Amino acid sequence: MTPDPTSQANETGETKSGRRGFMAFAAAGIAGIMIAPGVRLIEIAQAAPATGTASSGASSKVRWGMLIDSTKCASGCTDCVTACNTENGLSGGTKATDSQWIRKIEIKEVRTGKTQSLPMMCQHCAEPPCVDVCPTGASFKRADGIVLVDKHTCIGCRYCMMACPYKARSFVHSPQTNQKPDVPRGMGTVEACTMCVHKVDKGEMPACVSACASAGHEAILFGDLNNPESEISKRIASYPSRQIRENLNLDTGVRYLGI
Repeated sequence: MTPDPTSQANETGETKSGRRGFMAFAAAGIAGIMIAPGVRLIEIAQAAPATGTASSGASSKVRWGMLIDSTKCASGCTDCVTACNTENGLSGGTKATDSQWIRKIEIKEVRTGKTQSLPMMCQHCAEPPCVDVCPTGASFKRADGIVLVDKHTCIGCRYCMMACPYKARSFVHSPQTNQKPDVPRGMGTVEACTMCVHKVDKGEMPACVSACASAGHEAILFGDLNNPESEISKRIASYPSRQIRENLNLDTGVRYLGI
């Protein structure tokens, strides 16, 4: 029987949402059979409600974010990049086939010629395009604003890579060995900065933040954007900060001073 094109055109958003949810559920079920037992990122996202602290799980009461002061970020300094690679078991290579969760970029003011150096990573958007285009639900946003990829349901289509305006996602081209226990990775999947969610959930700082502070730069501030009493919220309220590609209205969790 030929489907009625009119009924297809009038398909409700609720029906589409239900189908998408079913696809994600089905993919997760299949992956659960084929992949060795381990921690699933989707389970982390569905952790018990938090009481507002980093160590008690994901909660919509909290929104984790970063404030990067470009005036304190020196050109040529890669302390944050090195710390990220070490913490997450990345090779540190810069070829197109190497995973780069954080990279240093140079920007230039056209009118004045002024140049600045700043780190670029997943911006952990409140309205993440990567989540919108993912056909299986592998790209998702936790209740606390951290955007992640569930490697068990990622099919490697790379739609999210094309949708990301920050070029912040990488595709894993080769088999992974000697992985970090808290950072699951896998060939044929997409990955990006997790804001060191495995550390944040223990009440610790992301690796890049700790490394920057230890080196004496203190260019990266991490905290709860929803808490007006947090240091990051006070700093944002006191000094003009910007979001990269703010014209896209993605409400990024990473903000920048001095640009």
